[in-house]
Amino acid sequence: MEPSFSDREYIIIDKLSYRLREPQRGEVIVFHPPVDPTDNYIKRIIGLPGETVRVADGNVYINNNKLDEPYLSTDNRVTEAFNLKEPITLGPDQFFVMGDNRNHSSDSREWGVLPRQEIEGRTWFVALPTDRFHFITPPTYANEK
Repeated sequence: MEPSFSDREYIIIDKLSYRLREPQRGEVIVFHPPVDPTDNYIKRIIGLPGETVRVADGNVYINNNKLDEPYLSTDNRVTEAFNLKEPITLGPDQFFVMGDNRNHSSDSREWGVLPRQEIEGRTWFVALPTDRFHFITPPTYANEK
């Protein structure tokens, strides 16, 4: 998840919020990936249930609208090798997640959609090391309502 998170950071997650509301685009979550349900991954929610996600030309498109991603640097944009071959339409309780280090991330482009029941919680704050302490807030997307 570079550059948003670094190795050896201790991240506190919130497991309660998603019992009261649905996960939102841009939130960074901890979940069990379909490729290894005993493991924990940390990725950003990109696509929500019912949406169609396309990754092409270094950009993500949601329902054919380019997604503004202010948390990505130019170096972390998707290269041609990491584009989706076909758009993916998400079903109910399905999410599309991606790492912020797009060219070095095992995410929904590789193993498909993430079922809602595999989400453990959303990241809340970085606790350690103390000089990197901060609360984690999702971005505001320019083209979101």
